Amino acid sequence: MTTTTRDAATHAVVSHGADFFGEDRHTVKDLVSLAPYVSNAFSWADRGKVAPLLQILENPSAQAIPAPTAEEFAAQLLKASRTRGMKARWSALARALADAAARAAADGEPWDWRIEAGADA
Repeated sequence: MTTTTRDAATHAVVSHGADFFGEDRHTVKDLVSLAPYVSNAFSWADRGKVAPLLQILENPSAQAIPAPTAEEFAAQLLKASRTRGMKARWSALARALADAAARAAADGEPWDWRIEAGADA
């Protein structure tokens, strides 16, 4: 049996996602790649407000993001997903994260992230 690159990738699994189990799975590589797009969606003056979200995207780790913070992140990710000129792939990823964060905030629950290493080749 061969292992594909996708199988070997490390993933971040976030709660309140859209699948049957209420989770979404994203490669860490994609989350790190999304960070500059999110950063560019905000003016220089607003970079301080978006810095905590960027830190999480640039260095994904297992954590529980409190509901009020998840609500802020949802708004920031939604804004980024609607940025004119953003490629569809990154817009969809930002929107999926925004939706999951918004569901966590609406439920008054932490938005949980966990990291799963891919299978060894």
